[in-house]
Amino acid sequence: MTIIGETEVVEEHEHKHEEEHDHVHGGGEGGILRIYGPAILSFVLLMLGIFADNYWKPTFFTGIVRFIWYALAYLPVGWPVATRGIKLMFKGDIFTEFVLMTIATLGAFYIGEYPEGVAVMLFYTVGELFQDSAVNRAKRSIKALLDIRPDTATLVVNGNYQVVEPTTVKIGDIIQVKAGEKVPLDGVLITEGSTFNTAALTGESKPSSLRKGDTVLAGMINQQQVINLQVTRAFNDSSLARILTMVQEATTRKAKTEQFIRKFARIYTPIVVLLAVLITFLPYFFVTEYRFNDWLYRALIFLVISCPCALVISIPLGYFGGIGAASRKGILFKGSNYLDLITKVNNVVMDKTGTLTKGVFKVQSVKIATNAESWLPYAAALEQHSTHPVAKAVVEYAGETAKELKAEEVEEVSGHGLRGKINGKIVLAGNAKLLTKYGIQFPLEIESVTDSIVVVAIDSIYQGYLTIADEIKEDSAAAISELHQLGIKTTMLSGDKQSVVDKVANILGIDKAFGNLLPEDKVAKVEQLKQSPDAVVAFVGDGINDAPVLALSDVGIAMGGLGSDAAIETADVVIQTDQPSRIVTAIKIGKATNRVVWQNIGFAFGVKAIVLILGAGGLATMWEAVFADVGVALLAILNAVRIQKMKF
Repeated sequence: MTIIGETEVVEEHEHKHEEEHDHVHGGGEGGILRIYGPAILSFVLLMLGIFADNYWKPTFFTGIVRFIWYALAYLPVGWPVATRGIKLMFKGDIFTEFVLMTIATLGAFYIGEYPEGVAVMLFYTVGELFQDSAVNRAKRSIKALLDIRPDTATLVVNGNYQVVEPTTVKIGDIIQVKAGEKVPLDGVLITEGSTFNTAALTGESKPSSLRKGDTVLAGMINQQQVINLQVTRAFNDSSLARILTMVQEATTRKAKTEQFIRKFARIYTPIVVLLAVLITFLPYFFVTEYRFNDWLYRALIFLVISCPCALVISIPLGYFGGIGAASRKGILFKGSNYLDLITKVNNVVMDKTGTLTKGVFKVQSVKIATNAESWLPYAAALEQHSTHPVAKAVVEYAGETAKELKAEEVEEVSGHGLRGKINGKIVLAGNAKLLTKYGIQFPLEIESVTDSIVVVAIDSIYQGYLTIADEIKEDSAAAISELHQLGIKTTMLSGDKQSVVDKVANILGIDKAFGNLLPEDKVAKVEQLKQSPDAVVAFVGDGINDAPVLALSDVGIAMGGLGSDAAIETADVVIQTDQPSRIVTAIKIGKATNRVVWQNIGFAFGVKAIVLILGAGGLATMWEAVFADVGVALLAILNAVRIQKMKF
């Protein structure tokens, strides 16, 4: 268990590699001297011993004196590894790298190769220290996220200000945030406005200007003036808390490659131990001048080389680096398995509103039917019960006219609109399909309107409609173009009418576009795409009605900035910036991570195989074995760390 800030992150590696490091090296809790002191002491004693071997051996440095000296050099680095190996053996985990290193080094002592025995354990320990350092570096982006959590909130009570812990603030309370302070909880801005740094949440350095009534999220930094917020979510339910939970849990969901390597190491290590035993004793039956110590030395080299730590640590580190690199770009992968899967995506299916368009609607025109009464306040009163961007546009346009009206028995007709009772009248507000469903006649001209539309009926009589327009996001066209360059097909699914969908698809260059879809229709379209045996489908959406299709797709991607909680919870990848171009960035990060992981696998297996053969043939010494184990591990780690420095 690793404790970061106030949050405990349990990383249950099947091989318990990182947990074992903590036991061996003290977990970083005893300061630099406690961590690096044993290796430094062992190195100094080893160097003095080698010096004595060359200059004092004939006169003084022989026999028991030489053995005790090298034993003292061995203990600081060998004892923690040996004791950990013994503990794991009692737990039934016999073939671990700790046991391998202990057997190999004690065997070297047995045949009188004291310096090599100390050197193997010393370099192994140094390699472990480098690995720990690399893992900590990979965690920094997540630690940085945890560090942005505010420790206090300024509560406004009857004009008085109280500094309290954010966890004690309730929904509906008013809090004050001064210029330069972090916003402690999600809330609605009740003062005129300010500018906010959202980099901690989205990875975007560009400040965001918010006005009265806009949503402000925990973790943003107020840059301009003193503001007041009305809290809309408790501390543990805030957007920031949700992000931290998702990133932390991502380390527990392993990629298939990572799972395979860990399972492979469990089979591979005992086989190599058996081969080492055979290398020691089998030549007795075939070699005329059999010398036990010579063949034991070859077997010990074989054991050192066989240690699988280069793979067991560098591969998880590669995935961890990919998750960290993505989080700095405002992209949250919920597991390393999705880093792998996103590289195989060949079909990206997208929702329109809020995904490719801004979802900020404005009423363009109002068409009133002949002899119709003033129906706009009725429509606005009903639409107040919906969170859909179109509904918000109607409410905003109507202003205060609907203030005195109260809608009752409101029912959402999925994919159609709303039905409710106002002042004893049955009011319908939605698309043309809603009126058709209830058998209400309307003019055919409605079908030819290209913008989004809200049709209204009162007591089964058509009253008129509003046209509403949305705006395409600035980077939508570039995102579609880059997806095509990667050989990925694009499809747009929308509940909006076909004419609106076609218009957006033509502007962006999307391959296929389907409108007039209910949530179940979107599911059917994705199911249809997935029928192809080689299809790997990613769906990108933001609304609560997108949750079923997000769950069905191979990779569900949610727009997390303005997206619904249901969509974010269901998705496998969350894009905090709401930018379609980050879909391409996520794929590129996945490909880079996958490339580095396979480079490490190939390099580690290649070098180990060569030195294993040389060691078995007596052509490699213990020093080559150290390079094949520790050296390869370090090179693999450095390669994995590259992911965090790449530009995407």
